[in-house]
Amino acid sequence: MIRAATLADLEPLLALERQSFSSDQISRRSFRHFLTRAHARLQVYEDAQGVGGYALVLFHRGTVLARLYSLAVAGRLRGQGVGAALLRAAEQAAHEEGCLTIRLEVRPDNDAAIALYERAGYRRFALVPAYYEDAGDALRLEKRLREPEVVSRDCPYYAQTLDFTCGPAALMMAMQAIEPSLALDRKLELRLWREATSIFMTSGHGGCGPYGLALAARRRGFAVEVFVRDAATLFVDSVRTQEKKTVIRLVQEDMLTELTELVVPIHHRRLPATELGERLAAGQMAVVLISSWRIYREKFPHWVVVTGCSRDYVWVHDPYVDYEQDKRPVDCIDLPIPRPEFERMSRYGKSGQRAVVLISR
Repeated sequence: MIRAATLADLEPLLALERQSFSSDQISRRSFRHFLTRAHARLQVYEDAQGVGGYALVLFHRGTVLARLYSLAVAGRLRGQGVGAALLRAAEQAAHEEGCLTIRLEVRPDNDAAIALYERAGYRRFALVPAYYEDAGDALRLEKRLREPEVVSRDCPYYAQTLDFTCGPAALMMAMQAIEPSLALDRKLELRLWREATSIFMTSGHGGCGPYGLALAARRRGFAVEVFVRDAATLFVDSVRTQEKKTVIRLVQEDMLTELTELVVPIHHRRLPATELGERLAAGQMAVVLISSWRIYREKFPHWVVVTGCSRDYVWVHDPYVDYEQDKRPVDCIDLPIPRPEFERMSRYGKSGQRAVVLISR
């Protein structure tokens, strides 16, 4: 029988964990967290002898992406279809959460597990070096739980290396998708930030606005369009002193003057997801401003690059890798987001400002 795990299962789960894995074991504290506070689903297989297996699925906030974090079966039950049954239960849990895709990691030498996943329709899409505690590599596999018709673009991935360089990192991904010969490195990341920064932000270094990113792309020979909700100064509400507000306004005015001289179109309207898909199909790449609150529960502006659109979903590369939450770059690639959720997150601040930078050849 497969059922939802409870706190009463802690001891059997810990015993099964020690039996199944020599390293990377889930601790008592972590099991308790997954059972009580995490956005997760933990299910166990139970027979007359007690708990004989479990499957743990984690859900990525703000997206429809699930992760099969761990699956274990007691030695006495292996070869009896328990693993396959738990896998189906994990997929059903992800489906009930509205997830579109489920991903997992497995050691490359775990032939039995890989065979189980591939029989169930999973495909290999990445190798993660030194993923496990013993520095062992991991294969990353994924499975689509539903198959929507998607307009998508091949896009490289580049993770921001500093807290304030999401804009440059997103722009770098978009530019290399159009011009594959473009080399992505930290020098370019910082150069783009210097060119595009608003100078001030709530705290720390200034972030980048759409006008600065558009200028940086245009100077490198790309065609550019900018969509913003209105002509108001962006990010001015993120600082308190009048002097900082004045500086931000002056920076934006200077950038707008240069964009006008370069004949870069600036549209004062929202770019809906439907049109975003059309632009993607026409060969453009979109760098979109979102509020990080809906993904990370922190209120700061954040840039992502759109890699695909369907009738119901938008896919993005997120340049921010939350290592403290056990994320890796491959966790931030092609994140599927329901269209209504994307529409809600693609606005920032009290004024609900929106910004999209489109680039093409």
